Amino acid sequence: MSNSNHVYSPIRRIVAGHDGSGKSVVISDGEATNFRQHGERRSTLMWATKETPADFLNLDDAGQWNLGTPPPPGGTRFCIIESAPGATYPAMHRTDTIDYVICLKGEIAMDLDDSTVLMKAGDVLIQLGTNHGWRNESDEPAFVAFVLVDGKPKFDPRLPPPRI
Repeated sequence: MSNSNHVYSPIRRIVAGHDGSGKSVVISDGEATNFRQHGERRSTLMWATKETPADFLNLDDAGQWNLGTPPPPGGTRFCIIESAPGATYPAMHRTDTIDYVICLKGEIAMDLDDSTVLMKAGDVLIQLGTNHGWRNESDEPAFVAFVLVDGKPKFDPRLPPPRI
């Protein structure tokens, strides 16, 4: 079912902020271009923050930052991942984050240490630093939004070390 010829969909990213006088304006409106290809999935960074509370008056385009999987320490990372039909990710991984995961379109399976959960469009998952993996076993692409929030504990002996 794997599809190495999958054509990934562009994602329109609109950023609204303030002009010099404080008036609300559209700062940018166009295709999100900061993506990483991982086999049969594409992860597109939408935005990130370096801390909370976040400085929303800074005009730096945080959607263009070069980030790994976890967010900056004390910050957040928002991305959309498109998984091609049949995409599998056999490697389990874990981050020290609280993740808000929203299945936007299609369906995606999340493997945990002892079970699997199938997410469908409209489903929401709150992931508390769990060891997990993802698979798209369907014939359609899956679009999933992820907001990763830096979390604690770090290096807890009850948990496996982070793997990304």
